[in-house]
Amino acid sequence: MRKPLLFRQSALLAVLLSLFIVSAQAQPAPKREFRGVWIASVANIDWPSQKGLSPATQMEEFRYILDEHQKTGINAVVVQVRPTTDALYRSSKELWSHWLTGKQGQAPNPPYDPLAFQIEESHKRGMEFHAWFNPYRATHDTISANIAKDHITRTRPEWFVQYGGKYYFKPGLPEVQAYIIDVIMDVVRNYDIDAVHFDDYFYPYPTKDPYPDDEDFAKYGAGFATKADWRRHNVDEVIRVLGERIKQEKPYVKFGISPFGIWRNLSQDPRGSDTKGGINNYDDLYSDVRGWLEKGWIDYNVPQIYFHIGYPIADYAKILDWWTKNSFGKHTYIGLGTYKVNAEPRFKEWSDPAETGRQLRLSRATPNSHGQVYFSSKSVMANPLGVQDSLRQHYYANPALLPTMPWLDSIPPLAPTHLKVQNSTEGVALRWQAPAAAQDGNLARYYVVYRVASGQTINPENPAHILAVHHGEPAFTDKTAKAGERYTYAVTAVDRLHNESGLSGKVAGKRKK
Repeated sequence: MRKPLLFRQSALLAVLLSLFIVSAQAQPAPKREFRGVWIASVANIDWPSQKGLSPATQMEEFRYILDEHQKTGINAVVVQVRPTTDALYRSSKELWSHWLTGKQGQAPNPPYDPLAFQIEESHKRGMEFHAWFNPYRATHDTISANIAKDHITRTRPEWFVQYGGKYYFKPGLPEVQAYIIDVIMDVVRNYDIDAVHFDDYFYPYPTKDPYPDDEDFAKYGAGFATKADWRRHNVDEVIRVLGERIKQEKPYVKFGISPFGIWRNLSQDPRGSDTKGGINNYDDLYSDVRGWLEKGWIDYNVPQIYFHIGYPIADYAKILDWWTKNSFGKHTYIGLGTYKVNAEPRFKEWSDPAETGRQLRLSRATPNSHGQVYFSSKSVMANPLGVQDSLRQHYYANPALLPTMPWLDSIPPLAPTHLKVQNSTEGVALRWQAPAAAQDGNLARYYVVYRVASGQTINPENPAHILAVHHGEPAFTDKTAKAGERYTYAVTAVDRLHNESGLSGKVAGKRKK
């Protein structure tokens, strides 16, 4: 007799989770780890779920997305705010996105600023907000009816080229480079973002047709040995200048890139990876990400290693090893292709419930690897093969602080003082005094509450001693304390760039029966 479908599904899920439990318990989670997720707006992949929703529905959707990821242990969101020379925020330079309102240039009604809202809601939940821009893609198609009369491709047509069914900026024009930098700096100045983020789209992925920039090369390419060198220089200039301008405006705002998984193959360059990719960043997208890291122009790198372990053309393990060995002291977060889990018929590896766990554990075990970012939000929330469950229950069960960037700020805040405890049947209520500004003027951005059983010593380097990462007023109630048991508590202060103070004074607490 066949068992009911629901019973069989539950049994399968239990088996999958048991596999994750065994593998997760073998490797403790680090205290500091970047745990991010991409939230894509292009083609309404993640948010908003469709064009033209009311602002109230858009806000409800975004809050729900954040709440779900908060339960998963995510501590950073990478949100696409400019997918195709359009804005999902109030901009004096570019039109409202049709992915938001359904019509290019049409403002939300009733009026609101999605980006300001998203940043506020993310920060409330203790998540960094990385504003994700696409620098060169101007339209998603070339259908005239979809492009507003006052869109920049119509007002400045000499800046654009049609290629692969889309319009793109001409990267070789100095005025285009200045415009792109200005658009992004407008957001840096006007919004409380934590980082500027680019994905892998620089020069477009090649088609069977050559990219049409002969005239621009003839005009601006003097002094370059090849057109390829000139193209890389064009992208280099945007990255270099933008990196400088961001730090001049707000030194704490990070700048990160998420490139295609392969920089160059070893067969093309002795510095390259042991891969056999047909496309790479350096030769096809003209983005020398390794060079940007070496020159210190960017703060972090998120290579999209959307390949399984052992893939002959591009082995996840080999690419992970290569990128982390070519990080030049900057952060490397690994881009994981959750969208492929149980959805890639060509490769049985993506139907193996243990594959994501293997990739995550290998990321943690590799020196110079500082975390993971998942593409994309929708795929994580769909929980393919129990991925989301395994993150919540095991890999990300304990909270994690984000890694520090000492080249931006290495001065910790002062420690909280006057920690006091009040015991009740509701829990153990802690209160403390927020510290004064540190020598660099920075105040506490949030707090870490530590707890151990009475008689044990709090070790702030042990993530198992973290009870909570607390954003808000200098007060916290431990409702998880067991009635009648005694605990020791302490609190630290953490600044915007995640430098942590020393421990406050320790106090004893006990939840009343």
